[in-house]
Amino acid sequence: MATARFPQLAIMAIALLAALSSLSLVASHRFMVGSCRASGHLRGKTGHCNTENDSDCCEAGKMYPQYRCSPPITSNTRATMTINSFAKGGDGGGPSECDNKYHSDSEKVVALSTGWYNGGSRCLNYININANGKSVRAKVVDECDSVHGCDADHDFQPPCPNNIVDASPAVWKALDIPESQVGDYDITWSDA
Repeated sequence: MATARFPQLAIMAIALLAALSSLSLVASHRFMVGSCRASGHLRGKTGHCNTENDSDCCEAGKMYPQYRCSPPITSNTRATMTINSFAKGGDGGGPSECDNKYHSDSEKVVALSTGWYNGGSRCLNYININANGKSVRAKVVDECDSVHGCDADHDFQPPCPNNIVDASPAVWKALDIPESQVGDYDITWSDA
């Protein structure tokens, strides 16, 4: 009688293991999807905002998400490229975090969202940016702050989303992106 139940128990055990395995995969997938969520919100306040490159300016009272993380980096990390002037008087605000210098619009330089900037660990290193069937190498010189914003230090612009490569006009030009598409552009990038 015990041997008659053995096949049924074995089948039930296999089914249970399969169910637990599926549950584990779903749980780990949810963890990966939610691994970079907003860590808080910042209430906007207005001030003098340079709109040179159609920069967004903070709206009084509007709540902006803050991120201390960015999506995981791969050999082909998806991101949104935005345009920024790192020149003195440009819409980037003050000098770059990495070297405390301004950079002309003819230099191929970028700022990365807070998580990717990683406390400056990528400072003055190069990344490869791929878009529009082309590739360009650019130097990381600044952080696109995903936590702070809406103040004079950040030109009264909101915190950056967590997936931004903020690039100088020279990067856009090297990628041969049409003027009509300059602003927000889907790219991939990797460490050089």
